[in-house]
Amino acid sequence: MQEIVDSITADDRNAEIARTLLYPYLNHAATMYGVGYATAADIDAGMRFGCGYPIGPLALVDALGAQTVVDGLEALYAKTSDDLHKPAQALLDRVAAGDTFAAAAGDAGAAPEIRRPVKSVGVVGTGTMASGIAQVFAQSGFDVVFVGRSQEKLDGVLAYITKNLDRSVSKGKLDEAGKDAILARLTGATEREALADVDLVVEAIAEDLDIKLQLFRDLDRICKPGAILATTTSSLSIADCAAVTGRPQDVIGMHFFNPAPIMKLVEVVTTEDTAADVDETVRALCFATKKHPVSCGDRAGFIVNALLFPYLNDAILFNEAGEGTLAEIDEAMKGTKLPMGPFELLDVVGNDVSLAIQTTLVETFGHEGWTPAESLKKVVAEGKLGRKTKAGFHTY
Repeated sequence: MQEIVDSITADDRNAEIARTLLYPYLNHAATMYGVGYATAADIDAGMRFGCGYPIGPLALVDALGAQTVVDGLEALYAKTSDDLHKPAQALLDRVAAGDTFAAAAGDAGAAPEIRRPVKSVGVVGTGTMASGIAQVFAQSGFDVVFVGRSQEKLDGVLAYITKNLDRSVSKGKLDEAGKDAILARLTGATEREALADVDLVVEAIAEDLDIKLQLFRDLDRICKPGAILATTTSSLSIADCAAVTGRPQDVIGMHFFNPAPIMKLVEVVTTEDTAADVDETVRALCFATKKHPVSCGDRAGFIVNALLFPYLNDAILFNEAGEGTLAEIDEAMKGTKLPMGPFELLDVVGNDVSLAIQTTLVETFGHEGWTPAESLKKVVAEGKLGRKTKAGFHTY
């Protein structure tokens, strides 16, 4: 912890870069907490489990001291006049109270319990995310029905899961009997009607609202009363999906992170209509499948993307302003123990995906300072999407 603090507060060039990019990110997290969108524990867990960060943003504020962060933001605001750099009220409150976010948060409360019995799970979709989610539930002891458009697609899901399980066997983490038991809990189907008796459905189909709405209409018709209907959307409205059903109380967001068998985080997203027992059951199921749930409301970006992508966009703008090379910025941020520099991460995520998410955030929140950087638009227009095209901000 002290090493991270020292890397940010040092009197050198790397620390200056780190402060310029980290303080707005910390400010955004404090704003998110201050408006009651998510708890301090969930905001911090989101960034640790969703991004592999060594420390969450509010815990980092506590480590640095709220006054230090406020002073840094005030200096940045004097330079930029960007309202996003005005210290959040939640930061000012911590300074005034002389306490920390951890102290202000208090007791985390009781652990969630499964309020609606869940023995069988349906997964709609056959891509990497859907396949990973099917694996997660099957290896946690649930019977899984996964639905795809063709037998070829279904075979692809089984091939993906089998390959993952074979890797676990080779590493000694699983034996052949365990592998066979997991595969035996998986049943493929090409018709959605196969989901009639499952207790929970998780959809992971195309990120297209019209396509998802049609699916939720079908699920409403097919699934038994009381079944929980979940979407893995990372950017679309859960409330819109719920509105086309006759059971909006049963609809919830379960935003897994890719690859689902490895990443621990699940953002559990509720609407105003989501029933309390559905919310609690889904959070408990996350723990039952060795995932860490964080709770948030139904708005663009949820916790992780809403905090991560403005930071990445700021890094691009910093480079455009001639304040540092790509390599210098990446190196400075890795010096704070982040697993990747911002340009390395942009290339891993995909610059097209990053541009789409950043555009959605601007459309939702209207912060001019979040307008996608021209360099991001340029690399996307040139087809330099990152590692998947062998070229992005860096060349691979």
